[in-house]
Formats: sequence, structure tokens, C-alpha cells
Amino acid sequence: MIRVEWTGDALSDLTRLHSFLAPLNPRAAAQIVRSLTAAPSRLLEHPRIGEKLEEFEPREVRRILVGNYEMRYEIRRSTIYIVRLWHTREER
Repeated sequence: MIRVEWTGDALSDLTRLHSFLAPLNPRAAAQIVRSLTAAPSRLLEHPRIGEKLEEFEPREVRRILVGNYEMRYEIRRSTIYIVRLWHTREER
């Protein structure tokens, strides 16, 4: 059985995004956090749906887009780790 876990960095990214958006539009900030936290559920059935990022070989790190946000995740055995996320307009 596959499960999803969020890393500390990914949780910090989620908090940072909410803190940035909430003063501007609290309702939108809450909606974005909900959509980002719900997105990994589709990975449970299709874990390799995201684009593979070759620069992380031999690790299996992939990315998906959730609206205007990029979410990176790593597949290790039966666990999908959400590694990082950010708005696509952010300089990374």
C-alpha cells in the first residue's frame, strides 16, 4: 500500500505560501492550501504521473503542476514524499 508523507521543507513551503497570500486574500489563501494538500491523493493511484527530474538520479524525484504551483515529490518504496512546492513565478 502506497502512502504520502510531507517533508518538513514541504510543510514550511506550504506555511510560507499561506503567510504570503493570507494578508492579501484570506479566502483565496485557504483555498490554495486546500488544493495543494489534496493534490498528492491522485499520486496514490498513479505515482509516476509526474515528470521525472533526471538531475536527481538515482533518486526518483518527479514534479507535478497544481494550478500555478510546482510540487516535487520523491518515490521511495511504498512512500511518496512531498519534498518541496512553490509558485511557478518564484525564482528557483
